[in-house]
Amino acid sequence: MKSFKEFWPFYLSEHSNATNRRLHFCGTLLVHLLLIWIIVSGQWKYIWIVPLCGYAFAWIGHFVVEKNRPATFKHPVWSLIGDFKMFYLMLFRKL
Repeated sequence: MKSFKEFWPFYLSEHSNATNRRLHFCGTLLVHLLLIWIIVSGQWKYIWIVPLCGYAFAWIGHFVVEKNRPATFKHPVWSLIGDFKMFYLMLFRKL
């Protein structure tokens, strides 16, 4: 795949199960909340928890619910962008 535009339909196909999408949403929401808390409180020593929380929800969604491999293994940057795009589309009820 040569572009995110080309990657996006593949990303959505890997997240076709609604429970998997909801788990991703929860993980990405927690990432946002943790980042806000860390920035406001200055507790930078907890920054390592951010990816742990985000990936924990996503990987449960893939390995347990969807029974596939996370796209992040082959396309880490596009997958991260896809996570945030899917989160905001779900947040604004466009997906």
